[in-house]
Amino acid sequence: MSIMSYTGGTVVAMAGDECVCIASDLRIGEQMTTIATDQKKVHKVTDKVYVGLAGFQSDARTVLEKIMFRKNLYELRENRRIKPQVLSEMISNLAYQHRFGSYFTEPLVAGLDDTNKPYICCMDTIGCVSAPRDFVAVGTGQEYLLGVCENFWRENMKPEELFEATAQSILSCLERDAASGWGAVVYTITKDKVNVSTIKARMD
Repeated sequence: MSIMSYTGGTVVAMAGDECVCIASDLRIGEQMTTIATDQKKVHKVTDKVYVGLAGFQSDARTVLEKIMFRKNLYELRENRRIKPQVLSEMISNLAYQHRFGSYFTEPLVAGLDDTNKPYICCMDTIGCVSAPRDFVAVGTGQEYLLGVCENFWRENMKPEELFEATAQSILSCLERDAASGWGAVVYTITKDKVNVSTIKARMD
């Protein structure tokens, strides 16, 4: 088994009209043995910017600490909130610095910039950024998600539609991926607020 799928887990993000959704499952395991069912893989960076970390969860925790350290340093130096585009470059640089002994985690960034324009991107273990306008997915369920997201995603979706599309996509993925599951948590980020919804899924 690959180290990238050792602890399991899936993260997906979708962009809408002045809103983004980011969702992850809640399982952490040791290969096919489930260890816990409340593992957060999506983390708040600022009020409108969230980062998801799939892959080996020990490395994901280390990377999260380094991201928060660099983010705090940036905001102190620049005296302004970090934008999602800047955060993705920062994480990409961090990953590329460790390219000869990389962290086994695939980061995903989702958020709104100063003009409430949605931004989503994902990257590989050495920081190669992919920033499409529709949806991104990382983790063990990535191959199950992309086709379903293709079917659900529409341009300029409102927050309610976007939540439904994201929730149905990740539920469909959890039906098929044995290394992810035990429910999902969906963050809907709009210009006014962030809605956090926990949804039930298969528990096996």
